[in-house]
Amino acid sequence: MREPVNRTILLFDIERFSRRDDVVQAVLRRTFHKIVDQTLEAAGVEATQQYREDRGDGLIVLLSGDVAKTVLLRSLLTTTPELLHEHNLLASDSAQMRLRIVLAAGEVAHDPHAGTTGGLVGHDLNQACRLLDADVLRSALAERRDEHCVLAVSAPVYEGVVRHGHRGVRPELFRRADVTVKDGVLPAWIHRGAAPGGASGGEGEAARDSASSVTPAPAPAPTNAQPSAPTEAPAPAEASAPGGVPAPAAAPQERPAGAVFHFHGAPVIHGSLVGGDQHGVSGGQVTGDIVLGGTRAEDGGADGSPS
Repeated sequence: MREPVNRTILLFDIERFSRRDDVVQAVLRRTFHKIVDQTLEAAGVEATQQYREDRGDGLIVLLSGDVAKTVLLRSLLTTTPELLHEHNLLASDSAQMRLRIVLAAGEVAHDPHAGTTGGLVGHDLNQACRLLDADVLRSALAERRDEHCVLAVSAPVYEGVVRHGHRGVRPELFRRADVTVKDGVLPAWIHRGAAPGGASGGEGEAARDSASSVTPAPAPAPTNAQPSAPTEAPAPAEASAPGGVPAPAAAPQERPAGAVFHFHGAPVIHGSLVGGDQHGVSGGQVTGDIVLGGTRAEDGGADGSPS
């Protein structure tokens, strides 16, 4: 057996793979491997920096230590869901594909034997495989019917990378989940997923959590009071003279005369000619006198003075 070395451990598993027939499984596997290829390519992973082991319905990928986990996480949170969405958008119901993904790290040794493939050995790899198969991760994917994958990270990845809040990696969007395994409890952190309506970044579950904790405001209590109709002010009582005889009504007041203007000849008003004796007109020729305001008197001015 070769000496163990520290590796980034990346595991994939196709949901409900064994329930498909052989033809659909072959189609899914081809698409699945293309998605993994493009995910690693987006993270800048070279062929010499990875080791892959085919598991039929999944894949074990070991990456060398010089591959940045921050870049790999960003690719898993963006590129992988987009590629799955593109596939599922055109695929039939029987060829829909959703993935469980685990990102871990630890010591792994390679113990190959002639005539066989594989041969990976390591406690950290075993723990990552148990996390991939855990009920809590299966349930998380089953509950997200509108999403295409679910991602969990191990404790070393969370403590060393996620919790520090590197660009594109938000620790508040990961929730802790304790997984019970044969030798104890395995801590893990599950990404909350995308927001409703296609928004990415895992804000959907966080928004749902926060919405569920808000207490709705109590409805206003019903009231039996009816709106009152407006009341009319009472009419003023008529003043009566002594002896019960109604007082005579007051004579209407004569409105004071306003300003008086006299025009002689053919004046121009607002640039137009006015014809005839008219009030409030514009345009035309004026042939007589025009009086504006006041009252007109025969042979006298409007204000009683001779014109």
